[in-house]
Amino acid sequence: MAEFYHVRHVTRVALERRLWCTWAFSVAKQENDFRQTLVTCSSIAPPAPQVEPGTACLVVIYGTELGRRIALNAGAIECGRSMQTDIPLDDEAVSRRHARISWNGMSYVVRDLGSTNGTYVNDVSVDERALRDGDQVKIGRTIFKFIQGGNVELSYHEEIYRLMTFDGLTQVHNKRSFDVALEREVSRACRYHRHLSLVMFDIDHFKSINDTRGHLTGDAVLRQLAALASANVRRDDVLARVGGEEFALLVPEIAVEGARLVAEKLRALVERTPFRFEEGEIAVTASFGVAGITPDAPVSPMELYRRADERLYHAKKGGRNRVM
Repeated sequence: MAEFYHVRHVTRVALERRLWCTWAFSVAKQENDFRQTLVTCSSIAPPAPQVEPGTACLVVIYGTELGRRIALNAGAIECGRSMQTDIPLDDEAVSRRHARISWNGMSYVVRDLGSTNGTYVNDVSVDERALRDGDQVKIGRTIFKFIQGGNVELSYHEEIYRLMTFDGLTQVHNKRSFDVALEREVSRACRYHRHLSLVMFDIDHFKSINDTRGHLTGDAVLRQLAALASANVRRDDVLARVGGEEFALLVPEIAVEGARLVAEKLRALVERTPFRFEEGEIAVTASFGVAGITPDAPVSPMELYRRADERLYHAKKGGRNRVM
């Protein structure tokens, strides 16, 4: 009997303890629900930097007047196809009076003037937008970079140097930069008897995209393809736009078999990715050609390029959307 009483006592104590813990947790939760969130210094967004009129400019990073600098002051400037605008753009995709950039007392603001094809800031269509340092403004096929701050002159020269290395539309290496990298990597691979592969690829039926949907859509496809490829290659690989719709990827320390796997991964990614422009989607495919240097068979930069380009040609002739 005493043993039975002891068991009942232990069970009752355990039950009371569990009920007390449940009650205490409930009270603590209610108190926590009503407690105000502490606002810390790190959780408060920093205010936008002060901007003074006359301390900003636009730089053409893609278009016919590459590198042109347009100083901004307290007045307003207009862009358009009309020669009467402050920045005339000879482009059929640009309206006669397309957009205005003006100082509103606090910042520079870009405003679309009811254009046919719209004004874009960082690839987003806008009616009106306050500009921040580094923003890219696209009007027709011309891309301006907005630069502001205390040392506009230094920033401008840094941007000009960048334009010598990177393609303004796609933000990957340009042909000039690629040629330098190709010479360097081929020389290194031959000197140290290392593998080096080159992947050439371009967009299938790109002319048809331009002809049926317009050059603005074609530009958007190029930008998205470059961004997709950039996000799926290694840091040490060199991705470049070497022609209108043609790209090259230098893959150091990888044999041809491995580079073909890289190319196949990119091909599949392009095929299953919906490319978007405005409200529509475009199905895009690409063809790839792969060539390489082996430690026991060095070749010249020109020969490596020729071999990869020839394989790209065969991929096109073989039906497109494939790796050769």
